[in-house]
Amino acid sequence: MREKKYCIALDDFERRVVVNCMNEMRNSLIEDGKCTDVLDEVLLKIIRSKQKKLKVIYQEV
Repeated sequence: MREKKYCIALDDFERRVVVNCMNEMRNSLIEDGKCTDVLDEVLLKIIRSKQKKLKVIYQEV
């Protein structure tokens, strides 16, 4: 069975916040001497992701 993929929509500010938080987490793991392999992979995916134009429609429930 294929793994599920998730997509999230972030603006420039939100993307910077996510990258900065993940980088701080990575730095703290390095200080503690723990493995950062998985975090590195996710961080690179976010950094290398391409920008797509999306039309967002807000609906009240």
